[in-house]
Amino acid sequence: MRKRISVPLLALVLASLLVWPLCVLAQSEAVPAFKQLDSLEARVQGCVTCHGQSGQGTNNGYYPRIAGKPAGYLYNQLVAFRDGTRRYPPMNYLVAYLPDPYLREIAEYFAKLQPPFAAREPVTAEPAVLARGQKLVNSGDTGKGVPACVACHGNTLTGMEPGIPGLAGVRSTYIVAQLTRWRVGERHATEPDCMKRVATRLSDSDIAAVAAWLGQQPPPQNPAPESSNLVRMPFACGSQR
Repeated sequence: MRKRISVPLLALVLASLLVWPLCVLAQSEAVPAFKQLDSLEARVQGCVTCHGQSGQGTNNGYYPRIAGKPAGYLYNQLVAFRDGTRRYPPMNYLVAYLPDPYLREIAEYFAKLQPPFAAREPVTAEPAVLARGQKLVNSGDTGKGVPACVACHGNTLTGMEPGIPGLAGVRSTYIVAQLTRWRVGERHATEPDCMKRVATRLSDSDIAAVAAWLGQQPPPQNPAPESSNLVRMPFACGSQR
């Protein structure tokens, strides 16, 4: 004797059969929209949360300008954060499982951006401090074996291809922090580590002077990094390989 299917159960089965094709159709139509979200602009949202929508950096100096920096430099930093040779927990976690091609895409994306530079910082340093900073940046200190910053970072401080970053538009607090970390051995670059050689020859007051003077400079008319020029560089530098 066959069992009767209750009316409510039969209604549920029929409704399911009617709804199923609609669900399949809705999913197939949603795929293109999802693919549009899977763009590089969407993927870098984790970066722009801290570094600004166009990589322009923030006023507090802890999140530097990354827009327009050489792609090779940005890629090297992302790899260093991923592999733990450069330590900053939020960045280490963010890129921990990203493969090299993905990191290179991110680097090339921000290298192409050229948003306006932030306004100059208010003058707080004494004239003598700014004068010392200007000398170190433009001429160096031969007595200490410190080359001029412009010898590597470019005459207008916009960096040098492929791996030397621009200093224009970077807040003084960030410059102080990074030079100090290099000097005490917390930050490293590919050997030969030319920045380590420079930073270990700078005193606290030298670092403060360089950072203060750089923070007062107007934005460059042409923000593009200079072409590679190994001849003019005072030291061999692993970042330029």
